[in-house]
Amino acid sequence: MESIRELYRIGHGPSSSHTMGPRKASERFLNKNKQASRFEVILYGSLAATGLGHLTDMAIKDIFKDFHCKIIWEPKIFLPKHPNALKFTAFNIEDTILDEWTAYSVGGGTIVDDDTETETIQIYPHKNLHEIMNWCNQNGKQYWEYAEEFEGSDIWNFLEEVWEVMQDSIRRGLSRDGVLPGILKLPRKAQSFYLKGKNYATPFKRRSQLFSYALAVSEENASGGKIVAAPTCGACGVLPAVLEHSRKVYKSDKTAILRALATAGLIGNLIKRNASISG
Repeated sequence: MESIRELYRIGHGPSSSHTMGPRKASERFLNKNKQASRFEVILYGSLAATGLGHLTDMAIKDIFKDFHCKIIWEPKIFLPKHPNALKFTAFNIEDTILDEWTAYSVGGGTIVDDDTETETIQIYPHKNLHEIMNWCNQNGKQYWEYAEEFEGSDIWNFLEEVWEVMQDSIRRGLSRDGVLPGILKLPRKAQSFYLKGKNYATPFKRRSQLFSYALAVSEENASGGKIVAAPTCGACGVLPAVLEHSRKVYKSDKTAILRALATAGLIGNLIKRNASISG
């Protein structure tokens, strides 16, 4: 399995496959072609079919904001390798092609191309929960210790950053009102649920606040705000809400929360490897 750093992706919503992935691919292509005069990006299949609603074009144009960037939508064309495909072309001032690259956003913010099947190296030697449980039993260690063993002690610095972004997305979501972007014009509701919950009796108050935390992050995601894909943008509200609830109600300290993030990351990794987190 790969590192849980590849599972918890810090970035902008609303979709890890339709926003984070294309944004990351755009950054990579731009870094290789900063001498270009203009760029062209073709979105294929699913990226083109639902890209407007997922703010795919906005994510790409934000990266190429200092250049002319034309986006072409091809929702009926599906490339063989993956339905979430995009092709970049860089042109010089004479409009001659400098570089071309086809990338695939395969889920969770991960980008591959025609020459790669996976974006990262595999650091865990075990492939399923049974193997991990056997290792933990043989070594007398817990899941978070297993993660530290193969990730290295600096994983805690990364998870601390993850937790800070999660908390910040809750705070932003609870402080904002108004309407979410998109043609449906849906109003933000997290702040309202949170304020109403303060007047409830304790059991209902806690439940209402737990829900408002998750909704706050989800609304930040829907508006293109900075969140943590956990393991995707669509699921980004659940884990921060549970951890914030645990912090406030059960007084869980930062160490406990970071260990919980490591453990949750392992489970997410198992699902990502043996099933899928895309879609």
